[in-house]
Amino acid sequence: MDMATELDLAHMRAGFADPVHDAQRTFRCVLDALARPGRALSLPVAVAPPAGLSAAQCAVLLALADCDTPVWLPPALRGGEAGHFLRFHCGCRLAGSLGEAHFVVLDGLDALPRLDALRLGEPAYPDRSATLLIEVGALADSGSIRLRGPGIREVRTVGVGGWTPRTEEFLGENHARFPLGVDLLLTRGDRLMGLPRTTSVEA
Repeated sequence: MDMATELDLAHMRAGFADPVHDAQRTFRCVLDALARPGRALSLPVAVAPPAGLSAAQCAVLLALADCDTPVWLPPALRGGEAGHFLRFHCGCRLAGSLGEAHFVVLDGLDALPRLDALRLGEPAYPDRSATLLIEVGALADSGSIRLRGPGIREVRTVGVGGWTPRTEEFLGENHARFPLGVDLLLTRGDRLMGLPRTTSVEA
């Protein structure tokens, strides 16, 4: 089966309007988010995401995903518009398991898997790990969640919709595994906030 018949090209949404410069702007935004954990940043580009992805999740994947970086989508999205969109625009493979994915898309913090199910990197290559793109109910630059670590002067407080004790447990274990572990990009519509593995989190 060829690409044209396998993918739903008739209803395919456009990707970046300016692929090179929009990808560069998005990449810089991701770097800023991970370098300054807990800062909610607005997406610097406009994008119309497919059903199941937020604008920020969509832009990050358009900028970073390619044929060498498998993407894990929730089963309900794999065969739908989102799966077709990513395979067409990014040329990426949809991972069959969490452990092989370089990017993991989740709809809410309650969907966090076991940490050991994810790609955590290797002692010699800790960068060979997964990045989680998690759409949350809200992102705020102040709240009851306290962050400490590189990129933060003393303490930063934030608010995240859908936060649970399980979230804090997951992030605590992730931080303890450093330099191994995963990095998180929390998204809400066209905004994103970085929570890298170097960040200590408590609510």
